[in-house]
Amino acid sequence: MRVVTLLPSATEIVAALGAEADLVGVSHSCDYPTTVTDLPSVTSTSLPTDVASTIIDAAVRAELNAGASLYQLDVPLLASLRPDVIVSQRLCDVCAVATGDVVKALAELPTQPMLVDLSPMRLQDIFTDIHAVGRAIGREEEAAALSSSMEQRLLSVAVRTETVAASMRPSVGFLEWLDPPFSGGHWNPELIELAGGRSVLGQAGEASRTLTWEDVAAADPHVLFVAVCGYDEHRAQADVDALATTEPWASLQAVRAGRVYVANGDAYFARPGPRVIDGLEFLARTLHPTVHADTALA
Repeated sequence: MRVVTLLPSATEIVAALGAEADLVGVSHSCDYPTTVTDLPSVTSTSLPTDVASTIIDAAVRAELNAGASLYQLDVPLLASLRPDVIVSQRLCDVCAVATGDVVKALAELPTQPMLVDLSPMRLQDIFTDIHAVGRAIGREEEAAALSSSMEQRLLSVAVRTETVAASMRPSVGFLEWLDPPFSGGHWNPELIELAGGRSVLGQAGEASRTLTWEDVAAADPHVLFVAVCGYDEHRAQADVDALATTEPWASLQAVRAGRVYVANGDAYFARPGPRVIDGLEFLARTLHPTVHADTALA
């Protein structure tokens, strides 16, 4: 079996199913497990990555408004890899190669590999996608075992959270970008609720959306989680530090109370794969450390 993955979450799923050795190509963003960085990258992007967040946001919006693709697919390289299965996505044109570009590329290949398109909007969709990838690469039993393990960890958190009174569940803001602020949507509001919080900026099953700081101030959550898409916690912390004396950031009750928590967005929240359960456990331990005292930390 020869597998090419066009987004990091797909790579993580394939590896978690014990099929890392079947990978022959990945996207330029794939970095976990770290060994996959040695594989050929079949995608690339001209978007800047080492500049201020506001510049990245402006570049993304300009490209999308112009109808341009944010990512390029190396079709000759893809053809040379002779994949049996390609795992792509239909969720977000900002996250990875657009579906239309993948379909166009398939038409140019000498053989026709199976295309598995992932489009998770909620937690249950992530489990569905794990099974879909398992079927496509001949790892159905491994997919069932992985899903079962993840579900048991999720259930363990949920059962503990049930002991937390409604009055003790703080309002939680989840931001996946800071300049401008973006709410974290899709599965992240579900993670917050399972962990014992009340999501006030994003809605489960809905796409992330651009906010204003006035929107954040109006919600004024008790707790803020910052998990920037595309950044680890160190890069995200730099953006948080840049906001330190600005308004209305400095007046938010979460900021004044010291309840702003920065996490690795790429590892635990932005990628719909096995490590979202690590993200759930991180949220639970942070929101209710006594209740979730022995819950594994991400």
